[in-house]
Amino acid sequence: MHLHGRLQGPRSPAAQYVRYYEGEQQKLAFAQMRYRHAFSEVFAQWRDNFCGMIVDASAERLHVDSFRLPDNPGTDNDARAFWQRNSMDALSGMVHLDTLIRGSAYVAVWADTQGEPTITPVSSERMAVVYKPGSLTELEAAALFERDDWGRQRATLWTERYVYEVPWGATDWNTGVLYRNPLGVVPVVPFETRPRLLADPVSDLANIVPIQDAINKTVSDALTTSEAAAFPQRWVTGLDIVEDAQGNPVEPFDVGADKLLQAEDPGARFGSMPAADLSNYVDLTDMLVQHMASISKVPSTYFLVNNGASAPSGESNLSAEAGLIAKVRQFMTPLGESWERVIRLCFAVKHDSRKDAFAMETRWRDPEYRTEAQHIDALLKQKQLNVPEEVLWAEAGYSATQIEKFRAMRLEDARAAAEIQRLMPQPQSSPPTIKPPQGNSGNGNRRIHEPT
Repeated sequence: MHLHGRLQGPRSPAAQYVRYYEGEQQKLAFAQMRYRHAFSEVFAQWRDNFCGMIVDASAERLHVDSFRLPDNPGTDNDARAFWQRNSMDALSGMVHLDTLIRGSAYVAVWADTQGEPTITPVSSERMAVVYKPGSLTELEAAALFERDDWGRQRATLWTERYVYEVPWGATDWNTGVLYRNPLGVVPVVPFETRPRLLADPVSDLANIVPIQDAINKTVSDALTTSEAAAFPQRWVTGLDIVEDAQGNPVEPFDVGADKLLQAEDPGARFGSMPAADLSNYVDLTDMLVQHMASISKVPSTYFLVNNGASAPSGESNLSAEAGLIAKVRQFMTPLGESWERVIRLCFAVKHDSRKDAFAMETRWRDPEYRTEAQHIDALLKQKQLNVPEEVLWAEAGYSATQIEKFRAMRLEDARAAAEIQRLMPQPQSSPPTIKPPQGNSGNGNRRIHEPT
């Protein structure tokens, strides 16, 4: 089957990136053979892996908050119902993480026995898709290959016109069941980290793995040197070499344990060789880590413990995270488009006209870490610009459900205030005060006393 051959196998680059994320890449890969045999047990569990931290630095800032449709305010609640019903608060993070590691992931949307939409995240290791000729967004077919704990396999093929299912345990793919696709579209949505025009999507670790290998090689060399040459070596001359029954020389002293070395021969001489200096390994490792921080756009404070310097200020940390925030926002654009397609497929399952709501927008939580005082102060300044309060609530980090509760609470408070105002005694209105008419006596007096 053509789509089965497009799956990402255990030797694909995507599987390699998974091993690097989990820190399971080959240990002592660049060490000499004799060192690999000598220290394989000593460093069997050793790992110095930054790949997991680099991916997590972006994944932990990707949180879908809600979906907005300008012409239909109720879409937020309906989309939230789909979201919560399928536990996507937790599963969406898995989709983002797998997409960043492998470069792609998939989400399938279908109807359950009650006619409600189901959202199923699928790894690119189990699903493959084919796009329509000349299209970068519309799928021609998608195939899912599942395997249970008993080793049985099931395959499902979706096209716009039909669905073909091979049941569990069937060894012949020609024995499947064919039926019509009621949605009229392939119900699978690809998620890609960095979509490209003429190339496959790229993992977030694509440019990090070579530097990680160099760091592993440098640190493993430092550990090997610390085991073999960092301890001061002592030497002695003028001693007779004693051999055992097999003719092997017997070590006269236990240098690591003996504090006092002595010999009866007056011609014996003792001395020591200086320990190996490991600072050159530290300098090289620091340089490689700086290169990794520059390429991954992850601040160097994530990698280093200040290297003896004073801790950076809060303003310095915010400035250093500008590149990471820009990268995360770049990820949000294609991922948000994919989630909007997922919600539209959910409306298609419900035969809702919003299946064609292409104006839908994905609202993300703010990826920038700021203090609460700085955040609220910025929102208060926006309020002075007459920004609506509901927009400020969303910017403050409140979810769509919480904002809906705020609306109901404010309406209830307004009703309570109106009821209290109605029950309170009303002020009595007094009759208007009538001013006496102004006369012209002043003019008469002025005429009397004016000289003629």
